[in-house]
Amino acid sequence: MAFEGLSSKLQEITRKLKGQARITESDLKEMLREVKLALLEADVNYKIVKDFINVIQEKALGQDVLKSLTPGQQVIKIVKDELIELLGGTESKINFTSNPPTVIMLVGLQGSGKTTTAGKLANMLRKQGKNPLLVACDIYRPAAIKQLQVVGGQLNIPVFANENSRDVLQIARQAMNQAISKLNDVVILDTAGRLHIDEELMQELKNLKSGIKPHEIILVVDSMTGQDAVNVATSFNENVGIDGVILTKLDGDTRGGAALSVKKVTGRPIKFAATGEKLNDIEIFHPERMASRILGMGDVLSIIEKAEESFNEEEAIKLEQQLKKRNFDLDDYLAQLKQIKKMGSFSSILKMLPGAGQLKDLKVDDKEFVRIEAMICSMTKAERKNPKILNGSRRLRIANGSGTSVQKINQFMKSFEVTQKMMKQMNSEKGMKGLMRNLKGKGLDPNALKDFKL
Repeated sequence: MAFEGLSSKLQEITRKLKGQARITESDLKEMLREVKLALLEADVNYKIVKDFINVIQEKALGQDVLKSLTPGQQVIKIVKDELIELLGGTESKINFTSNPPTVIMLVGLQGSGKTTTAGKLANMLRKQGKNPLLVACDIYRPAAIKQLQVVGGQLNIPVFANENSRDVLQIARQAMNQAISKLNDVVILDTAGRLHIDEELMQELKNLKSGIKPHEIILVVDSMTGQDAVNVATSFNENVGIDGVILTKLDGDTRGGAALSVKKVTGRPIKFAATGEKLNDIEIFHPERMASRILGMGDVLSIIEKAEESFNEEEAIKLEQQLKKRNFDLDDYLAQLKQIKKMGSFSSILKMLPGAGQLKDLKVDDKEFVRIEAMICSMTKAERKNPKILNGSRRLRIANGSGTSVQKINQFMKSFEVTQKMMKQMNSEKGMKGLMRNLKGKGLDPNALKDFKL
């Protein structure tokens, strides 16, 4: 996540606050100094940091807070509320026209990930029931048109291109005619970028805006450029006028200042966040959920949404039936592994869990799941149904077939046996409550997971 450093520092500050029965004015000032330093290190605009700290200080210094029984929690709530406000307050959706097609014009500098983002956005809108058309309006960058066609081909989403024309406005108008005839209700224009902001780029975008009159102009910004991303957003907003921002590479280990500054500086909301390289790695930007993630409070709603996207109703019923089985076998295990993979990388899901910040020493290698899949696929049907028959020679054959080692096979089988026991516990009369009591009795806590290995 782009807020890795900021998140760990703010979580450390909030842990200190929770542990204090009383907070003095000097305690509060010291805490705010640490918050200020954490934000500045995250490359957040200095003026924004100053205003942010002043608002928190004013609210937190109230006598009702300092004299309350839980002053630490009160201050944490104030920090969270102000962080939500800084990130935009509420989610901002695309305004679809009642007279389709809705035209979305993507703008941005070269290298911001605009073309891939166009595909991701089209893919997301299709899942919402829309029928999008991608339009190649970048006539300058070598292979830009081909790149969009490849992305469209992978998603099975139509792409309009006219490689014989150098008139961007003409290309856009031709695309509009096709969209109307083919009943595409959303048109996404992938415009040209430049290595830096120049008058020629801005003029072309102004001409396209006046000629096509897009319903949404969305700026695609690379999160990894830090404070420069805010300068880019300001320039595009002043010259062309934007309706929102899509932040790309938000999964990178960057400082995250762009996300925390762009709304306050431009007055334009962050609408979407691209969180990975896959064409489904894009999500609606929820300020409240992002603030919760930064403060280590988790983002369970996003996990549920990812699960709902990945599991259809038939699969959900099948999963429930499998969980009710007394003999949870390796075929069931493999099926669940594939479903989890659809939701994204395990490490990205883990970061959304409440308290995940306490597991910073936990290293999750997503490639390990590929190895496990290879192990199970190297087994016979009989071995998957009854793993107890896996003797030494069978394990050696499976290790050779999956490109792993017998030691890895042994480690995996031990972890699978634990999973089987948990499934049996869930299906016993004790149910889930019994399972949790069982785990608690064994002293399982978040810190115990630090030594976990697949």
